[in-house]
Amino acid sequence: MNQAALAGLDPCVHCGFCLQSCPTYLATADEADSPRGRIVLMRGMATGRVDRADSTLALHLDRCLGCRGCEPVCPSGVQYGPALEAARHELIDVRPIPRFVRAIHMVMAAPTLRGPLLGAAWLARPVAAAFAGRSPFRFALGMLASTAPMRPAPRGAPRNSARSLPSNGTAAVFRGCIMRGLFAHVHRATERVLDAHGIVPTAVPGQGCCGALHAHAGQHDDALRLARQNVKTFATLPVDSPIVVNAAGCGAMLKSYERLLAGDSLASQARALAARVRDVSEFVAMMGVRTGASLDIRVAYDPPCHLLHAQGIDQQPLTMLDAIDGLVRVQHDEADLCCGSAGSFTFSQPDISWAVLERKVTALRRIDPDVVATGNPGCIMQIGAGLKAAGVNLPVVHPIELLDASYRQAGFYGS
Repeated sequence: MNQAALAGLDPCVHCGFCLQSCPTYLATADEADSPRGRIVLMRGMATGRVDRADSTLALHLDRCLGCRGCEPVCPSGVQYGPALEAARHELIDVRPIPRFVRAIHMVMAAPTLRGPLLGAAWLARPVAAAFAGRSPFRFALGMLASTAPMRPAPRGAPRNSARSLPSNGTAAVFRGCIMRGLFAHVHRATERVLDAHGIVPTAVPGQGCCGALHAHAGQHDDALRLARQNVKTFATLPVDSPIVVNAAGCGAMLKSYERLLAGDSLASQARALAARVRDVSEFVAMMGVRTGASLDIRVAYDPPCHLLHAQGIDQQPLTMLDAIDGLVRVQHDEADLCCGSAGSFTFSQPDISWAVLERKVTALRRIDPDVVATGNPGCIMQIGAGLKAAGVNLPVVHPIELLDASYRQAGFYGS
C-alpha cells in the first residue's frame, strides 16, 4: 500500500467523532462501515495482519462512498480519501470491479465510445422520466431524466438590458465526460455567466475525462493516464488563465493531480494545473457576483461532498445564490451528508446507495422547496432519480443555471 497515503491515517486515535458524519455507518450501524473501522482494516492490510484476499476487507472498503465527510470533523486531521484510493488500488487484482461499473468507466474514458453512447442517451432523455422508478433499471432511467435542463426558466421581474462588463481576462471551462455528454446546457450557462462578468471563455481542445471515477475505484493506472492527458492539454493555456470547473467531483480530482502525479515527469505541470482550478461558484464569488433579475423561487441547496468536504468550498455557492433577488434558500437536515451517488456507487452498491439517498429524499420532501440545487452531475442525477422514484415532481439543477436564468431575464444576453 502506498506509504505516503498510509501515513495520512497515522493521526487517527479512533475517537469516534467521524461516526455521525459517515452515511454508511448511519445506514448499517456496523463499526466496520465507519471511517475508524475502515482505517483499522487498511492498517491491517498494510501490515499483513489482514489478508488482501479476505472478502470482509473488500466488502467494507467497497461500501465506502468516499465522500470524505469524516475529514472536516476529524480533530486529528486524518487524510482518509487518499488512503482509501490507495487501498482499493491494492485490491484491484483480488476483487474485480463489477463488469457493468468497469464498462461505465471505460466508456467515460474513451471519447470514441462516450460520444455515440451519451448521444443516444441524450435522445432517450425526453421519455425516460415516464419510466423512472425504484428498480435498478428504472432508477437509471430516472437518473437520465434528471439530466434535462431547467425548463421553464423561473419567472421574475426583468430589469433593463445591461451591457456586459469590460474584459476581465479569459478562463477555460473544463468539459469532462458526463458533463460534456449530458450537461452541455450547464457548460453553456457557465460560459454565459462568465461572459456577463467580462470573462472570455477559452476553448481547450483535447481535454478529456478527469479520471475521478477510476481513481476512486482503485484503477490507478487509468487515472494516471487521463491525468497526464489533461495536464499536457492544459499546459497550452496562458499561465494567467484559470480553469473553471462546474462539476465538484472533477474539480476535486483536478486539484489532486499534484498528489496523483508526484514523482512523475509531469509533476511540476500538474502542480501548476491544480493551482489554477476554480469551482465555478468559487470563481464567480471571487469576481463579485452581478445582480440580475429577481426570481421568486424557494431553493434547497445541497452541497456536493467533493465540493464541501474535499475542496472545502462552502460559502461561495451560497454567495452566488444569495445574489439573486427574490430567491429564498431553505435548509434541510441532511444537507451535509452524501446523497449516495459517489461516482458509480449507485450501481456497485445499490442497496446502501438507496439507504443513504432515502434519508435525503425524506428531508427534502419535508421542506417542500420549488427546486433543489447542487453542483455536481452525479448528485443531480442521484437526487433527481430518488425524488422521481418517490413520486415527487421536484427539479434538481446546477446553481449556475439559476444565476443564468436571472441574467437572461435581466437582459444581459440580449434578445
